[in-house]
Amino acid sequence: MNIRDTITPTMMPVRGDAPVEWVVSDELVDYPTALAEMEARAALIAAGAAPERVWLVEHPPLYTAGTSADLKDLIAPDRFPVYEAKRGGQYTYHGPGQRVAYVMLDLRRRRQDLRVFVATLEAWLIQTLDNFNVRGERREDRVGVWVRRPEKGIDAEDKIAAIGIRVRHWVTFHGISINVEPDLSHFDGIVPCGVREHGVTSLVDLGRIVTTPEVDSVLRREFEALFGPTVSVAD
Repeated sequence: MNIRDTITPTMMPVRGDAPVEWVVSDELVDYPTALAEMEARAALIAAGAAPERVWLVEHPPLYTAGTSADLKDLIAPDRFPVYEAKRGGQYTYHGPGQRVAYVMLDLRRRRQDLRVFVATLEAWLIQTLDNFNVRGERREDRVGVWVRRPEKGIDAEDKIAAIGIRVRHWVTFHGISINVEPDLSHFDGIVPCGVREHGVTSLVDLGRIVTTPEVDSVLRREFEALFGPTVSVAD
């Protein structure tokens, strides 16, 4: 049986020796600033000079290109700024109404298994969505979390949350995004994650009228259930 079908909280390693910092930025964060801050924090974590951190942000509208990005999937290159993300994956969109969580954890303190780490990120997202009565599902052939849309067709489904990570010296950075209420038309400028046969959706698109702070609260609770305690730190 595939490990992504059998992930449980007990499969995560012994928790770290200190709570994970939980930081929420209230203003839009430009992407180069986010990249620089993640790089710097990941290096400090690897050196044992800073605690682990989860950083919740929203970005202005932009596209990012992962290490597997195919230029033909960038349909509208002049629509929004395009940034090299240096993470795994292909093209993604970030913008207002989408909650991005950058996850900077030291897997040396946890479990040095990237498959388990990604599966646990998926579990985190699925359990968060379940709190809003949305059934998110994994797919063997594509990373992320998907929602069946039978009203669009028998096999129709849309992506509601994405995962893209990078690991250096067993310290993770980049992370996850969940669509709360972004402008879904902004995804039209790319082929999201290289998947042409399915679309994208959001909590509000599915009729769940929730706010980003409400989603943040659930994300934190479900993160703690899987990864261990957190402590609030001012941005």
